[in-house]
Amino acid sequence: MSKPQDISTLPAHQARTATALIHHPYQAPGGFDAVPPGVHKASTVIFENTAALHTRQWQDKSGYTYGLHGTPTTFTLEERLATLEGGLHTVLAPSGLSAISLVDMAFLRAGDEVLIPDNAYGPGKDFARVELARWGITHRSYDPQNAEALAGLITERTKLLWLEAAGSVTLEFPDLLGLLRVARQHPHLRVALDNTWGAGLAFNPFQMPDPQDAAGAIWGVDVSVHALTKYPSGGADVLMGAVITRDPQLHHQVLMTHMRLGLGVGANDAELVLRGLPSLPLRYAAHDAATRQIAQWLQSRAEPSQVLHPALLDSPGHAWWAELCQAAGGLVSMVFGADRYSTERVHAFVDALQVFKIGYSWGGPMSLVMPYRLDGMREHGHLAGRRGTIVRLAIGLESPAALMADLEQAFQVLA
Repeated sequence: MSKPQDISTLPAHQARTATALIHHPYQAPGGFDAVPPGVHKASTVIFENTAALHTRQWQDKSGYTYGLHGTPTTFTLEERLATLEGGLHTVLAPSGLSAISLVDMAFLRAGDEVLIPDNAYGPGKDFARVELARWGITHRSYDPQNAEALAGLITERTKLLWLEAAGSVTLEFPDLLGLLRVARQHPHLRVALDNTWGAGLAFNPFQMPDPQDAAGAIWGVDVSVHALTKYPSGGADVLMGAVITRDPQLHHQVLMTHMRLGLGVGANDAELVLRGLPSLPLRYAAHDAATRQIAQWLQSRAEPSQVLHPALLDSPGHAWWAELCQAAGGLVSMVFGADRYSTERVHAFVDALQVFKIGYSWGGPMSLVMPYRLDGMREHGHLAGRRGTIVRLAIGLESPAALMADLEQAFQVLA
């Protein structure tokens, strides 16, 4: 086997070419403008001199220092997401779950407590149950539809309150205004909302008018977390999350924790979310309209014992949803009681679906279905102690008629 040739032994013109290709003097002219933002990929960022090295700032987006701390592509996405949610500052994370974890780590210390709604996203609850507990941070769950009960749980140790609208899988809409009225009586308490379902379109998490307040009070959360994996991407091909704030000090806390953890997102993923944002309102409206039609049709069916969708009059929290929202997203769930259907029969129904595909997540073009064991899922509310299976449908962009026909044929398995 021949010995590799040392570059120093290359002919002179080859050595010169290698250097010229790396340090080529040509710079493309400025002024190029197009519909999509440019995609900038970098780990190393070049400084023109040592003065720039020591003075350039990335925290306020006035300059670039390292790819992990921002590029023109990620800065652009952050600003557009802040506008979407009604915030002023955004930090990007590799997933929705990492955005939740980032907020926990930014605002909680050993000895603190966090309150989490009973119907919150499961992996977020697991992070508190396992990881936060190992760091001396406790958590308790609460009923998001009982603001009075929340008032009795808050202590001086309670530093963070999580909200989620609507609840994960079971889709109860919480008493957001009531919960915020209680929370704002405790200045030491930070309030964070998982706003993935609302997508920044169902309601403004930072400005929620209170119809019960004669003075016209407007409530808002401190932090909004958004899993960009869902509606903003719209293609079922990106994992990303965002933490949005309005308060500069809170943003700085999140940003510094984000920096120390070394969190970052890829430029191509940021590009895909940027591409999805202009069509987000149109897609969300289409998901919403189709899901309402299917939810109403499901209510006419005998198979599910309950249909859960915030826009349905008898769905838990409908009145609170109607106070704040006009849109209701693309999720609807069905409850199948164990007294009527075994788990195996419900799974056979799910397996019989053809247009719906079995898979996690939602917000993409394809309709998805996911069964969950109801036993022990909830400690509070109308599903506490219930046995059976809950089936969540994520309505995509197919025709509602095709989706209802698919459900119709699969229901025959239950019959």
